[in-house]
Amino acid sequence: MARYKLRCLECGASYGKTYHTQICERCNGLLEVVYAGVSKPKEITSFWDMKGVLPDSNYMDLQLGNTKLVRTRDMGYAKLEFENPTRSFKDRGSVVEVSRANDLGHSEVVCASTGNMAYSVAFYSKIYGLRSRIFISKDANRDKLKSIKDTHNATVVKVDGDFTRAQTAAIDYSVKEGIFLAGDYCYRKEGQKTIAYEISYQLKGITDVIIPVGNATLFAGMYKGFLEICGNSNKKKIPKMVAVEAEGAAPLVKAFETGKSLKYEAPKTKADAIAVGMPTFWKQAISGIKKSNGFAVSVSDAAMESAKEELYMKNGLMVELGGAASAAAYKLVKGRLGRKTVIILSGANI
Repeated sequence: MARYKLRCLECGASYGKTYHTQICERCNGLLEVVYAGVSKPKEITSFWDMKGVLPDSNYMDLQLGNTKLVRTRDMGYAKLEFENPTRSFKDRGSVVEVSRANDLGHSEVVCASTGNMAYSVAFYSKIYGLRSRIFISKDANRDKLKSIKDTHNATVVKVDGDFTRAQTAAIDYSVKEGIFLAGDYCYRKEGQKTIAYEISYQLKGITDVIIPVGNATLFAGMYKGFLEICGNSNKKKIPKMVAVEAEGAAPLVKAFETGKSLKYEAPKTKADAIAVGMPTFWKQAISGIKKSNGFAVSVSDAAMESAKEELYMKNGLMVELGGAASAAAYKLVKGRLGRKTVIILSGANI
């Protein structure tokens, strides 16, 4: 495990590892985990082989990560993130967040979610013996809500609005009650960067990686992971990173294409896992796109439905609509991609 401190991305304020939350108390800016040094794994046979690139914490030895990378028919290579315990990539970040909350002596965590993250945070909170409170849109997927409440004992607070409004409510509750704020923040990003490590070990010479974007935490985390892997070597290059959003929730794509600041837009897509109108890590995502010579693209719900069906019928892979976004993007832009492209199949909570 790696020693670290927290630094605000906005005002530069610095905090030690005992700092109680994931937002800067001076300016409310996002925090970043800054390591004194990382110890990259020599091989990866389990998620915990990557402890040397994760924040120092008293982790439980749980089963997650180390998901398969498979060759698909007509869609490049696919990273099967639905193999995680709660069937999405969210587990990688949740286990880091909840472990840190436990280290800091919190008895409860709170987060906002469109569904998958709530399912994951509640899952690990229950294992660690912590309570969880979830702020989520009243229009969220009913099956996911039932699992969050009934299986993992979470307290669910329905919000009249989308994820952005739920996130504001979660932050307000965290500040008022002194509860650990989980969600799309710095500790989660550290867990999610492990996908970059895994695919780098699983496939040498990756040319491109296509990543679904909701809050852009996964994209920012994988970019950070690739930077750590490459280190100061001029011989190693970051794969071209491609961000994909739903057409009905594509503020990052528009900001990248126009070169202007990202503006909120109300999500209008059935792909609830990526239905975010104001991505938290949009600045870091755009930086990653540019520095990797990548690009951003949006796909229609119909294209995701088609890709989802093709993954099922041609490859025997079942994913949710947002989980098929990278596959839909591959079909749309494959002429711009190299021979070793990896698509991230992010979840399968259908």
